[in-house]
Amino acid sequence: MQTLPELIRPWHDFYLLVGTASATLVGLMFVSASVGAQVFKEENRVGLEAFLSPTVVHFSTALFACILATIPEQTGLGFIVLLSMVGLAGFIYSARVWVLFLRRRFNVDIIDRLFYAAIPGLAQLMVLASGIMLLTRPEMGLDCLAAALLLLLLAGIRNAWDMTLWIVLKAPVSGARTD
Repeated sequence: MQTLPELIRPWHDFYLLVGTASATLVGLMFVSASVGAQVFKEENRVGLEAFLSPTVVHFSTALFACILATIPEQTGLGFIVLLSMVGLAGFIYSARVWVLFLRRRFNVDIIDRLFYAAIPGLAQLMVLASGIMLLTRPEMGLDCLAAALLLLLLAGIRNAWDMTLWIVLKAPVSGARTD
């Protein structure tokens, strides 16, 4: 029977690719926030917390999981514990975003609720579940982790595009007449 590090080794390129994409997208989120700085004023702070921050967290979860998976000479148990902690923290955060949507009574359509909170929350639960599955069924746990990371990445890409459109629509047009 193979050890967990031996089972992860064939996945190295996958984790490297997803981790690189996630890191790049986290960086682009900061660029996007900088470009849209005139939109992110105090009156839009709640929207910023509800939309920009979750997207960065979801990309960061994928990045951290990939970093954990590519640590050379790691122990299987250390990977399982850290991965489970990442999944649990991510799920708690996604649940907080969902509560924020409910409590603030945002005028947010169901698609945004799904992609900013529900789908990432499911993916975060899958990260947690993959950590647990790695104890008993490692191959299935690695498949579940891959699916969770791709789900986080795809939801994050969709949300980044949604936020970019929001910034473009909210940004004041330079030279526009206001009278």
